[in-house]
Amino acid sequence: MNRRVRQTCVSETTLQGISSPGSSVAADRALSSSGMFKVEVELKRGHNLAIRDRGGSSDPYVKIKLGGKEVYRSRTIHRNLNPVWDEKTTILVECLSEPLLVKVFDYDFALHDDFMGAAPLQLDSLELHRMVPVTLLLKDPQCPDEDLGTLELSVTLRPKDSPVEERRDAAAPTTYRLKPYVNKTMLLRRSWRRTSKQQAQRLAELHRKSQLWRGIANIALIEGRNLIPMDSNGLSDPYVKFRLGHQKYRSKTVSKTLCPQWREQFDLHLYEETGGVLEITVWDRDTGRRDDFIGRCQLDLSSLAKEHTHHLELPLQECQGSVVLLVTLTASAHVSIADLSVTPLDDPQERRDIQKRYSLTKSFSNVKDVGVVQVKVTRAEGLMAADVTGKSDPFCVLELNNDRLQTHTVYKNLNPEWNKAFTFNVKDVHSVLEVSVFDEDRDRSADFLGRVVIPLLSVRNGEIKGYVLKNKELTGPTKGTIYLEIDVIYNTVKAALRSLVPAEKKYIEEEPKVSKNLLQQNFLRVKRCIMVLFSYGSYINSCFEWESVQRSLLSFMVFVLVVWNFQLFMLPLSLLLLLVWNYFFSSSWDAADASMDAVFQSVDEEEDKEVRRPPVAAAASDGCASAQDSEHRSFMDKLHAIQDVFISVQSALDQVASHGERIKNTFNWTVPFLSLLAIATFSVATLLLYFVPLRYLVLAWGVNKFTKKLRNPYRIDNNELLDFLSRVPSDVQVMQYRPLKMDPGQSPCKRRRPHPS
Repeated sequence: MNRRVRQTCVSETTLQGISSPGSSVAADRALSSSGMFKVEVELKRGHNLAIRDRGGSSDPYVKIKLGGKEVYRSRTIHRNLNPVWDEKTTILVECLSEPLLVKVFDYDFALHDDFMGAAPLQLDSLELHRMVPVTLLLKDPQCPDEDLGTLELSVTLRPKDSPVEERRDAAAPTTYRLKPYVNKTMLLRRSWRRTSKQQAQRLAELHRKSQLWRGIANIALIEGRNLIPMDSNGLSDPYVKFRLGHQKYRSKTVSKTLCPQWREQFDLHLYEETGGVLEITVWDRDTGRRDDFIGRCQLDLSSLAKEHTHHLELPLQECQGSVVLLVTLTASAHVSIADLSVTPLDDPQERRDIQKRYSLTKSFSNVKDVGVVQVKVTRAEGLMAADVTGKSDPFCVLELNNDRLQTHTVYKNLNPEWNKAFTFNVKDVHSVLEVSVFDEDRDRSADFLGRVVIPLLSVRNGEIKGYVLKNKELTGPTKGTIYLEIDVIYNTVKAALRSLVPAEKKYIEEEPKVSKNLLQQNFLRVKRCIMVLFSYGSYINSCFEWESVQRSLLSFMVFVLVVWNFQLFMLPLSLLLLLVWNYFFSSSWDAADASMDAVFQSVDEEEDKEVRRPPVAAAASDGCASAQDSEHRSFMDKLHAIQDVFISVQSALDQVASHGERIKNTFNWTVPFLSLLAIATFSVATLLLYFVPLRYLVLAWGVNKFTKKLRNPYRIDNNELLDFLSRVPSDVQVMQYRPLKMDPGQSPCKRRRPHPS
């Protein structure tokens, strides 16, 4: 492997010059010049890898990159310097002169993974159709003399769809199955060279197929049993991490217990009909230092029957304890990527079938999703130039909760046309569609160009609309406009019932960080909610002070009449009347926007004051900070211990402010669907309290509460009121969802497309 034979991509001139029938290798390379090569890599094991953790070990995993883009990532082997992977992958390449870069990292949760070494894998010295054992000597360019260990691989080079391979497969057919995440990662992140229009179309088709999932794994994490103690008090603070291919999910942390009750539910996508291997690791949360590893286990989803809930107790490997799960595998329908000429909802017969599937008569069917959404991504205009050439290579990513699809890349263009239609299942009609535009960069991760978020309930079906792109924080505009046409079909009854169960959590979320601006913003939001309560209290107190004789007299008469005639059903009735009053007479629907504008403005002013420090003072303070850093490392380490406290305060302020704002926005008709649902609920509560004695209602509530555990021991508890409020946007979310006004000269062409009946 140390000898490198110079080999370039075979051109058409070379192909014409090959005439010897005996040179099979040259012929195969020539035949592949119009297509691609397949590199079959078997990652076997590592030897004497570098130590990166405090415990004298590492958690290694391997990345393979081609042209600066990641095309493969292995699973993580915990606490092992001589890991055994035994994983296979197939990588498509176009030019053998470009080596594969093999890198090894140490996995650190919530931190930057540590680099453990890298080595190039030369492809131009490989012989076709021959498996070559390879030993890679890992090196670090920063420390070239350091011994970082070795990797053992087996590599086979084949032309893609070559006649030799077809004959061999016909003679001895074999089945080869990739891991579910390999194909997706390879095709989503690879930046292929453009050699011809036909090849670009073929790659776009492969890319499209790689994104579609064929099933959904619904996982309910119930509890852990008899975990090992990791803390000095003889207990642990356990949480669980799941990984299926590139998909990850982390549970909440349960403090001071060896038998935690998590009761969480989430979905993961299956990219193969057979499923895949679900990796489960249990950790102990430690404040101010690295979390302790408790144990791990694996679940082969291919061994589970479809459309059936499996109750599993998985023992942890190499230690005591187990994890209890409920796993259900279901097929996924209506997930597709198509050209605009063959969109599903444009076919009258298919549209009628979908409408029938989600009609009111199917409200109590076993179908788990409540509807379907089709998004047509036509084009974008005036995007930001991210390359030195003054151009960009834009592609578009669509996310709906944990569902993620993306378009192909349009190269060297600031006004790209994608003309693709994406179809998603809708599990929650209150979900928000995120559309992000990125610039593909061959040498590093994609550059962000802009984003818009669109609540599904705000969509007007069949309307082509231009959305001004926003920045990452969704607080201001960036360059460019994207044109979308969205259709949403859903079942109203199922959508209303789904509003009273826990909302789906995103399993790919950023870790919360301490932010002065965010802390100040949340404090101002809480202060604003408290000031509203004080203003109402002052108004009520003024009625007793007779500051206005007319107002105090009217208040006294209302007080006497209400107290004399009070019945319990009047409580929901009064809330119902408040909703109706706000619908007809409220003129402050935009008060949330104005108040949040004031909050953001005050925070921005404080930030500007910090930015406009004198350069000398800034330099002096930076110098002092660096000196203190070098002298008081231990003090900085102690600061990490109180970060969780600041994050908790920051999150608590956000929750308090959000609950107050969501209650207000419910009565202000910010989301009409939810306000109508509140009216229906208050109407039912009023009728029940009017016609049914209170003791019967309390008795029914108590019987349900006491027997709930007996009827379903593994039921995930929830609070219907909090689940309902979680669907109502806070003032911050209202600001983020609000579309920006377009330039009059760029106003989009709006049209109504008649829906086929």
